[in-house]
Amino acid sequence: MNNEIKLISSNKKAYHNYFISELTEAGIALEGSEVKSLRLNGISLGESYIFIKNGEIYLKNAYIKLYENSSVFKPDERRDRKLLLHKAEINKLEKKVKEKGFSLMATKVYFKKGRAKVEVGLAKGKHLYDKRETLKDKVTAREIDRFVKFGGR
Repeated sequence: MNNEIKLISSNKKAYHNYFISELTEAGIALEGSEVKSLRLNGISLGESYIFIKNGEIYLKNAYIKLYENSSVFKPDERRDRKLLLHKAEINKLEKKVKEKGFSLMATKVYFKKGRAKVEVGLAKGKHLYDKRETLKDKVTAREIDRFVKFGGR
C-alpha cells in the first residue's frame, strides 16, 4: 500500500493572517465526484474556515471544482463538508476555540494512503505589525540564503 502523502492544496493565507499553533489531521466526507476533482487539484481553501456545530466539525466555504465527467448528481461547489474526528478531539478543539481569539483554519488538503485528509490548525489572528515582522523575517532569510549560495557576490 502507498504510504506517502500527496499534497493537493495549502492555505498560505492562513499562515500570513494567523498564528497557527496546534495541527490536527482530520478525514473529510466527500462525494465520489469531489474526490476525483481533488485528484486533479480542483480545490481552493482561500476563503474557507472550520466551525463546530452540535458536537460535529465542518469545513465551510472550501471551493471544490465540479468534476466535468460526473453524472447527473453534482454537489454544490461550496457546500459544508463534515470533517471526521474522534469526539474527544472535537471536544478538545471546541474548548480551545471558546478561549479568547482562537478559531479553526484548514491549512492543507492532501491524500494519505489514498484517503483525503485536511490539516486543521488552531489559529489566533495576527495584528498588522505581526504581519510586517513576518515579512521582514522572510526577506532577511531570503537574503541570507542568497548570500550563502553565491558566496557574498
